[in-house]
Amino acid sequence: MSERWIADRMHKIDASGIRKVFDLAATMKNPINLSIGQPHFDTPEPIKAAARQAIDNGRNAYSQTQGIKPLLEKIQASVQAEYGHADRKVFITSGTSGGLMLALSTLVNPGDEVIAFDPWFVMYKHLTTLAGGKCVQLSTYPDFRIDLDKVRAAITDRTKVILFNSPANPTGRVATEEEVRGLAELCREKDICLISDEIYRAFCYDRPFVSPAKYNDQTLVIDGFSKSHSMTGWRVGWCHGPEHVLQQMIKLQQFTFVCSPHPLQWAASEAWDFDVSEHVADYRRKRDLMKAELQEDFEIIGADGAFYLFLKTPWGTGTEFVRKAIENELLIIPGNVFSSQDTHFRLSYAAPDDTLRKGAAVLRKIAREGA
Repeated sequence: MSERWIADRMHKIDASGIRKVFDLAATMKNPINLSIGQPHFDTPEPIKAAARQAIDNGRNAYSQTQGIKPLLEKIQASVQAEYGHADRKVFITSGTSGGLMLALSTLVNPGDEVIAFDPWFVMYKHLTTLAGGKCVQLSTYPDFRIDLDKVRAAITDRTKVILFNSPANPTGRVATEEEVRGLAELCREKDICLISDEIYRAFCYDRPFVSPAKYNDQTLVIDGFSKSHSMTGWRVGWCHGPEHVLQQMIKLQQFTFVCSPHPLQWAASEAWDFDVSEHVADYRRKRDLMKAELQEDFEIIGADGAFYLFLKTPWGTGTEFVRKAIENELLIIPGNVFSSQDTHFRLSYAAPDDTLRKGAAVLRKIAREGA
């Protein structure tokens, strides 16, 4: 196979950070796995039953590209009730990742700049590259707060999009209403598209969730069922925003994903009415458990939502600390997978309590022993 077959853009997309972690873990017999960014509970039974029913009822062909009417109507009514924007419409995406890809491909021209807050969700940088854009990494260290003066200074005449994620992966931080409002108003002032990734919206523990769409009616919101309802493999998300933008995204979906999986959209319609507050409360408790287990040996910043802790290593780089953890049968992710810095590591507390306590014991041991 000729190397020249590979497009130049692929050489700018590097998955080696996560791959190295799993290569190191390949020989682990009984790993303590705190690396997985998905819920540890199974998809609720009523949702699974709705999926089976849809399959048995023959809902197995393509749906309309924009999604099935019952699901669209439920989400549209909720969005309209929350925001009241005359021009805010909804469509169903193939997961939030599919929604992000469609959004950036629709909005970003080659050479356009996309601001992402460091640490970021791993896909932001690479999907920007795929769209031909330049990812401008704006540091939020050490407290993971959004400094609006830094954002304003980073904006150029090529800035097209700002990517915003709250509650955030990997830090677990939930932005304050002041930060959200300031960012929304700045994007409106500068005529920049603000994409709000709200996949962890349900998981807010210490302060209420606030969407920038509340303060900027041009905000493009991407959300889904993956995390809140443990439907990560089902690939059903949704997007809402200005109709003229969504029409272009729907056009692109028609020629890429075609539609979100049809029978699972019917299950998602059932999921929309399913109460997940019990699971949210359980993750709040697990967050508190891990903070109590680790606070003597680690500085804990963020952790207001989602199900992650992003911890600064007490010694060495993030990569070195993770290597030592893997030698002790603990699987976590080095911070440089999510960041330009290699000073932290991410753990997920979406795991059984016994696994969490075992992992915390290993982390305390490593922290105290040093390199």
